[in-house]
Amino acid sequence: MDIVAAVFIENIELRQVAGPSTRIDLTGIHFSLAAPSPVPVTLEPHLVVLVRCAPDEPGTGALETIYSRDGEQVARNVQPLQVEPGKFAYRLVKAELTFDDYGTVEAGVRIDMGHVTTVPFTLLPPAEG
Repeated sequence: MDIVAAVFIENIELRQVAGPSTRIDLTGIHFSLAAPSPVPVTLEPHLVVLVRCAPDEPGTGALETIYSRDGEQVARNVQPLQVEPGKFAYRLVKAELTFDDYGTVEAGVRIDMGHVTTVPFTLLPPAEG
C-alpha cells in the first residue's frame, strides 16, 4: 500500500457520483495555524491520510504516525489499515499536541515500517485584532 497524500484539514466530506465513484472533499487544508490563545496551548489538529492499495496487494497493514518536535517524539498514533485491493481509502489521525512555545511539529506517517511521509504543522502566535 502507498500513501497518496497526507494533509492537515478542517473538514472532510464524502459524496457519491456516477460511476459508481466517490469524491472526497477536503476543506481548510493547512500547514500552520494561529494559536487560539497565548502558549501554552493544547491542540488536536486533524491529519487525513489518503492511501491506495494495488490490485495485487493484500490490503492490510498498520498506519503509524509519529509527531516530533526538534527530533523528539511528542505523540504517536498507530491504527489498523484495511483497503480493498485496487481501491483507495482514507484515515483520520488525531493527536493531542501541547505547545509550550510557537514552532513546528512534524507528523511522520508510514505504512508497515515503510517510507515516511513528513507533514509539518506550525503553530503561530495569536492573530491580532
